[in-house]
Formats: sequence, C-alpha cells, structure tokens
Amino acid sequence: MELRHLTAFIAVAEELHFGRAAKRLQMAQPPLSQQIRQLEKELGVRLFERNTRSVRLTNAGESFLEPARTVLDDVEIAVGAAKAAGRGEHGRVTVGFAGASSHEALPVLTRAVRAAHPGLELVMRGQTYADVALAKVADGTLDLGFVRLPVNQPGVRTRVIEVEELICALPTDHRLAGLDRVPITELADEPFVSFPSNAGSTLRDALVKACVAGGFTPRVVQEAPDSYTILALVAAGVGVTLTLTSCQHIQQTGLVYRELAGEPTRLRAALAWREDNTNAALHTVLDIAETALPTPE
Repeated sequence: MELRHLTAFIAVAEELHFGRAAKRLQMAQPPLSQQIRQLEKELGVRLFERNTRSVRLTNAGESFLEPARTVLDDVEIAVGAAKAAGRGEHGRVTVGFAGASSHEALPVLTRAVRAAHPGLELVMRGQTYADVALAKVADGTLDLGFVRLPVNQPGVRTRVIEVEELICALPTDHRLAGLDRVPITELADEPFVSFPSNAGSTLRDALVKACVAGGFTPRVVQEAPDSYTILALVAAGVGVTLTLTSCQHIQQTGLVYRELAGEPTRLRAALAWREDNTNAALHTVLDIAETALPTPE
C-alpha cells in the first residue's frame, strides 16, 4: 500500500465520481481506477459499489475512510515537522548554566524562545560552572553555554551578554559593613566562603586573583556548590566572600553587599557555542538571543 493509493481512495470517496476525482488529482481516470483496484486487492475487500450510473462506499469503504484521512494528516504533520526542524523552528538545544548568575538572563531567553517558536525545546543543565560549560560546549556535549571571558577554546564562538562587577558580601554586623566601599586589603585576615577549588568556577578564580592582587591569599574556610548556599553561610557569620553584581537579587537576612574600593574588577558573561555545530535549532536560539540578550555597550 502506498500513500498515492490512500490519496486516490479519499478523492473518490469524497467525490463519489471517478471522473471528478481524477480531475481533482490531475490524472487520467484509468490509472485512478487501477489504483483503487490495487488497494481493494491488497485489503481483500471492496471499497466501492459502482455501476455506470453511480459510485457509493461499501461498509468496508466507510470504515476505511476516516483512518485513511488520519494517516494522510499524520504524514502532512510529519513532513511539516521535518521542514520546520530544518528551518530551526523545531528541535532541542542543550544549555549549560550556573544558577544565581543566570537568574535574569536565562528566563529572558527561555521566554523569548517559547514565544517565537513553541516547538523548540531548551534542555537545561543547571549548576554547570562557566569553565565546565565551556569545556562541554567545546567537546559537543552542550549546544550552548553561559560562560565568562576570556575564551581560548579553538572552534568556540562567543557573544557577550552582560558585564558583571566583583563586589563584597559581608554579615550585617561585620566591622566593614558600615563602609560604602571596602578596600580589599582589609579582607586579608578574614575567613572566606567560596566555590570549591578546581571545580571550574570562574568566580572562585576571580576571587583568588583579586585577593592576590591585594597582597594576600584568601583563607577559604568553607566551600559550597552554589551562590545561594555561599551567601547563606556569609549571612550566618561563617565568613565573607566576593561575588558578582548579578547575584545581588539573593537577599538574605544578615547579609549586605558592598562595592570594592579602587578600580572595579569586571567580568564579561557570554554565550558560547561551537562554530561547526549544525543543529539548526541552536542557530535559531542564537538569533532570538541577539534581541532578547543584546550585547551591552
């Protein structure tokens, strides 16, 4: 059985006239009649009662009509889905991100994608530190990653979506909490709370680098896997930390944020993807992100 047999059957069933059905299908009547006979032979039943004056459906034909229509409708849907996927309007994109710093950017992107193309699915891989996300983009495990510059992986392209600044988070009763801007040298003897070392956190690297530039190595007394936990520990008085302006939405009782004195340390958040990634859905998401998450001036 071929799709053309179903198409022929439906045309005759709806017209109840072989001549009109043949005209509708833009074919001659003899080949149409032959297709109906082939279909009836394969099914082992008669689909039409026909004579020189009329054509009508048999009980078998009436029973076959709706399922045949459903088959052709499903084929049309499948063809449309394949073409839409080829245009990047359907499909799946895997996205790696770290929770707190993507608090604003990620929902903006997901809402924009859903509004533009509901058939696109973003598969989220949370708690993926920036360096880890970059490595997974580079090896093809992820389609898209929220990362921070600089990026030196060959074959990986990036676009900046946000500029973040390093700030200090302190307990409200800390001796430095009353200052508007905290000199980093004042933190030399403080216990720190931060991300695990060697876990791929660019924020941990930035914290250490800033402290070393201030003349000391930070004494990390407690490690935690995410900014929410780190800032809760700071609020509880376990230590201090350096975090990002993009994390200031985390408001804990007993916690204050203060700018660092001196020249600000800025980190550039970016989207990263492999240049040779052929996933059409990814490129549609990147096009949407151009508007939803524009590069700041």
